[in-house]
Amino acid sequence: MAHTQAVYYRDADGEEPVDVFIEALIPKQAAKIDFYVEEYLNGQAATAPPVGYPITSQVRGGLRELRVRFAKTYFRLLFQRSENLHILLHIFEKDTKQLPEADIELAERRFIDFKARMNAYRRVAPRPAGQDAPTSRRQGT
Repeated sequence: MAHTQAVYYRDADGEEPVDVFIEALIPKQAAKIDFYVEEYLNGQAATAPPVGYPITSQVRGGLRELRVRFAKTYFRLLFQRSENLHILLHIFEKDTKQLPEADIELAERRFIDFKARMNAYRRVAPRPAGQDAPTSRRQGT
């Protein structure tokens, strides 16, 4: 049976914005986000529905948010599924009740870019799906 795998979105310049954001956090925050990705996005049966509220919820269309709380800090990781992959598109620290429209639109643009580059007849490097997430270098920190 196939299982899901979270991967970082990689832009046309080869940058993985979600990984860059997480790398800049203190190690315990980064480890908690990695734990949530591993626990709730990786290794799920391909036919299983998404993990529900309060861990994840639908934002718009296929776009979902993974909610991670660290002490009084709230992170939102926006992702979308593409077959067996969870594409990690955008992450930010949330300090309002609603998700900012600009953050939603950024994640949507990144997914459109991901799909266009994945479906291109001749793919051009770098590939739109980056490294598998979470990375082992942060686990256990």
